Amino acid sequence: MTTTRTYGQFCGLARALEIVGERWSMLVIRDLVLGPKRYTDLQRGLPRIPASILSSRLNELEQAGVVRRRVLPQLEAGLVYELTEYGSELDHILLDLALWGARSLGYPKDGEVFTTDAAILALYTTFQEDAAKGVNVTYVLRHSDSLIVHAMVDDGALKVSTGDHPAADLVIEPRGPELIDLVNGDLTAAEAMASGRVRIDGEFAHLELFTKLFRIPPKPETAEGLSFY
Repeated sequence: MTTTRTYGQFCGLARALEIVGERWSMLVIRDLVLGPKRYTDLQRGLPRIPASILSSRLNELEQAGVVRRRVLPQLEAGLVYELTEYGSELDHILLDLALWGARSLGYPKDGEVFTTDAAILALYTTFQEDAAKGVNVTYVLRHSDSLIVHAMVDDGALKVSTGDHPAADLVIEPRGPELIDLVNGDLTAAEAMASGRVRIDGEFAHLELFTKLFRIPPKPETAEGLSFY
């Protein structure tokens, strides 16, 4: 990849930022981490990105070996963009960065978009694998009629997809940003139910379990620098 936007630093971090640090690049990668997408799918998930910028970012990521184009055999699918093997190595980096950012997220501001892909990523980001050992449970989160996802926990593994699930153990319908309060520990399951701020269809015990399986850790109160000695 050749670009005039360089930091002039012989450093792996500088090189990584030259590849994925441009505005919108990591959000494009975020949506592609969840699977191949058509150009129009990416536009739908990033409604504020200008078409020229989306095309530029895809071209740049393709030149860097992070993204590739592929024609699917199904005629209705056509051309899609997907991560290469090299690009797929960003998945855990992306989740760690998303969790770090979630600790400063607060509540949605006016005009901010919460997409289905963002909802799916949020569940992967906050998932507590250790707490899920030996657990088998399926949740449906219904944010609105147009934003529904389900999460299947199977003995420490998580699979999140769009839409309802016919065998869900619990359906959760938050009436606002209460789900944020649940996962960051500001609201207990009992408090959410008592106040009517969360509606569920299923056993209350599964809601309590949800707050253990999906969690945003608090920010540390003190900072410690790295020690290489």
